[in-house]
Amino acid sequence: MSYDDVVAVAHHGAEVVLADDVLPRLARDRAVVDDVVDRQVPTYGLTTGLGTRSSHALPRHELEEFSVRTVRGRANAVGDPLPVPLVRAAVLARVNGIAGGGSGVRTEIPRLLVDMLNARVHPVIPEVGSIGASDLCQMAHVGLVVIGEGRAEFAGEVRDGGTALRRAGLTPAVLGPKDGHVLCSASPLAAGQGALALHEAAAALTLAQAVTALTYEGFRANTSPLDARVLGLRPAPGQSRAAAQLLALLHGGELGDPRYARRVQDPVSLRCAAQVHGALHAALDFADAALRPELNGCGDNPVVLPDTGEILSSGNFHTPALALAFDTLALALTQTASLSAERMRRLLAPAVSGLPANLSPYGPERSGFAPLAKAAQALVAEIRMLSVPVCTDPRHGADAVEDDSTNAALGARRLATILVRLRQLLAVEAVVAAQAVDLAAPSALGRGPRFLHRAIREIVPRLDDDRPCGVDVEAVDRDILGSDDVRSALRTLAGGASTVVGGESAVAEGASTVVGEAS
Repeated sequence: MSYDDVVAVAHHGAEVVLADDVLPRLARDRAVVDDVVDRQVPTYGLTTGLGTRSSHALPRHELEEFSVRTVRGRANAVGDPLPVPLVRAAVLARVNGIAGGGSGVRTEIPRLLVDMLNARVHPVIPEVGSIGASDLCQMAHVGLVVIGEGRAEFAGEVRDGGTALRRAGLTPAVLGPKDGHVLCSASPLAAGQGALALHEAAAALTLAQAVTALTYEGFRANTSPLDARVLGLRPAPGQSRAAAQLLALLHGGELGDPRYARRVQDPVSLRCAAQVHGALHAALDFADAALRPELNGCGDNPVVLPDTGEILSSGNFHTPALALAFDTLALALTQTASLSAERMRRLLAPAVSGLPANLSPYGPERSGFAPLAKAAQALVAEIRMLSVPVCTDPRHGADAVEDDSTNAALGARRLATILVRLRQLLAVEAVVAAQAVDLAAPSALGRGPRFLHRAIREIVPRLDDDRPCGVDVEAVDRDILGSDDVRSALRTLAGGASTVVGGESAVAEGASTVVGEAS
């Protein structure tokens, strides 16, 4: 399953369909579970308790009720409900993890989860509760709705889970042995939100490249640092990709020839944009490599091996690489944000840019865009605060057994806020850069800056006398940087997909996303 698939289901209501070989695969796995139960083989979470109670053997007649108690006893998340798109992404990730096999769940469970997605029955999942040793305490709220309990949103109203299912024409599931644990297991919340975040981060990188190119035009930047011969002497990860995209965006303008630059050497925020954006490319690559196995693999413990009839203890629920990747991506996004704010400030400084002070045509007797620099710095401060690594924070679960976890879900959750703030910051730079282009009045703009400048001027007039500019920034953020059409156009102008996760969703509303297909 791709990140595009997750976006299509989470945001656009694409239908979910189980691949043809999923149910036979799950039936084979389930036969192993039934055999182990019949023979009372000591098996974690199936014929024994969980956590510190793993040495406690469960009587055969209690196994079904133990599944129900597993769900009820772990639904302990707190806080505001997660947004519906994130709930859909998490449920989809869990279905896909189950569909690949290894969980041993009854086939009725994934079928009901798929039906809930397609009928738009959305469990209410509180926002806080996972420490990254599976998303137990949050996904248990999904399990409650599966058995007709808990709360769910349906048709715009929050109802008890049983009522929501009935209103949608669905029937609660009856849990068998192991089913309750499967509903709570793995890290689908981290995987689902991570998929949405990586998709948006790739788009944000394209936007950062395009806004940087617009600033280059207003500043009349020197493009010699983007020369492939220069970069080849120290091939840092991602920098050649970023430089090639910047040059592609600037194609058709004067700046492709460094002789048109105002300065021999620009400030670092302009001169080293390819290095910083290249690092973000590399961070996205790292995050992609860590997230795809989580989104498409089996994170259960224990796991079922149908070929040998075994059920083995597993560490597949543990996600240190994923948590590290989310932390790395947060730091790379912060570097990108810091650079944007500094480029914007350089445009306001006449001694550096050669343009009127604060980009006001009236000069220093007007404020111009100077107050916007404070908003930019406030955004950077918030992004920097949110980028503090969380994967090394010590956490403990069940005493003496669950003595390490990763905070992967928290790492994914804070990325959403970082990306919102980064797009607002890029909108600030874009508004200021468009004014710089107007004042610099180059004879020809590159194709990327020309497209972006025209789009901005269609909704925001150039600054003459002082006026409130926050509304202009919000309009650019919402209507331009938030537009799928604009993003797609900029990605094409930059030379194609910006990174391995950079594609916009190709699945239209009403299309189908098939889960569980062999790769």
